Amino acid sequence: QVQLVESGGGLVQPGGSLRLSCTASGATLDYYAIGWFRQAPGKEREGVSCSTASDGNIWHAESVKGRFTISRDNAENTVYLQMNSLKPEDTAVYYCTADPKIDRYRRTCRQFYAYWGQGTQVTVSS
Repeated sequence: QVQLVESGGGLVQPGGSLRLSCTASGATLDYYAIGWFRQAPGKEREGVSCSTASDGNIWHAESVKGRFTISRDNAENTVYLQMNSLKPEDTAVYYCTADPKIDRYRRTCRQFYAYWGQGTQVTVSS
């Protein structure tokens, strides 16, 4: 069973940065599809950034392009989401995901991922 544990959330002022981490156990993520989703209060969960290492594909939601970067450290079996120029509308619970299956749904951050972390709160406020 794959377990994902997120960390790095918190309170940050608008314009600030945060880096979320997601450490996996139970499987090596080298060739997994990985992703970050978020859910704001009263809204549906949405895909933020997804990556499939086997084909080098990286997808970002339009709302975070140029501000967020997804990456992975295979040696540490850890996935990161670097978030810069944060806005109040980025406030949400952020979830790390992973799936051994690679297809167009995983590449484009559809919510078919098999494994999910428990989530970490990100609050952007002055």
